[in-house]
Amino acid sequence: MNMILHRFLAAFGQYLILMGKVFSLPERWRMFLKQYVKEMSQLGVDSIGIVLLISFFIGAVICIQIKLNIQSPWMPAFTTGYTTREIMLLEFSSSIMCLILSGKVGSNIASEIGTMRVTQQIDALEIMGINSASFLILPKILGLLTMIPFLVIFSIAFGFIGAYATAIMGVITVDDLTLGLLHDFNQWYVWMSIIKSLFFAFIIASVSSFYGYTVEGGSFDVGKASTNAVVRSSMLILFADIFLTQLLS
Repeated sequence: MNMILHRFLAAFGQYLILMGKVFSLPERWRMFLKQYVKEMSQLGVDSIGIVLLISFFIGAVICIQIKLNIQSPWMPAFTTGYTTREIMLLEFSSSIMCLILSGKVGSNIASEIGTMRVTQQIDALEIMGINSASFLILPKILGLLTMIPFLVIFSIAFGFIGAYATAIMGVITVDDLTLGLLHDFNQWYVWMSIIKSLFFAFIIASVSSFYGYTVEGGSFDVGKASTNAVVRSSMLILFADIFLTQLLS
């Protein structure tokens, strides 16, 4: 137990030291902005497809499951649309979507930086007097933080579109679904979903970068670091979700 605690504290200390190096003013703003735009495209824009696809089908499945499992003459017809909206806003489009992105984006970040570490590209940057931590990691963190609100909004929208697709199959009428989606709507839930996703995006980018930046060994260790990055990011997202939900609700 003491060994586990010691390893955790040592890793946490390394993480804080690395973040201290990361959050410094860029030495060359032109290079930073170029890298920042590149990371927004690579981490955010390239993730839109999987976010839209999964959100569409999850919205449809939630709508079907609720309709089939809570049918009752005592339940209003709009309950299905109302419950689908609450699930998409409160959990899926922020927490579950970021868990999915931790697998795609997190592994990408860890493997990219880890490969640069084992091929001594990071050492070359240090020799040239460049703050490699800030140069490599800061654009990734800011790029993902910039794009994550758009991904959340797209996820919510396509979840609702998926729910409307079930109306075509005759699961629920369009009028009942629309009434449910609009019933007692609380705008704060959208903002809460975006705020939570910002914290989750920081966890994904910073933790994955940490595991990639501190990797030692060869290609096998890069793969191991990539796996650890996804696992640790997912665990931290789940823990953070508990506290953020309690804090923001």
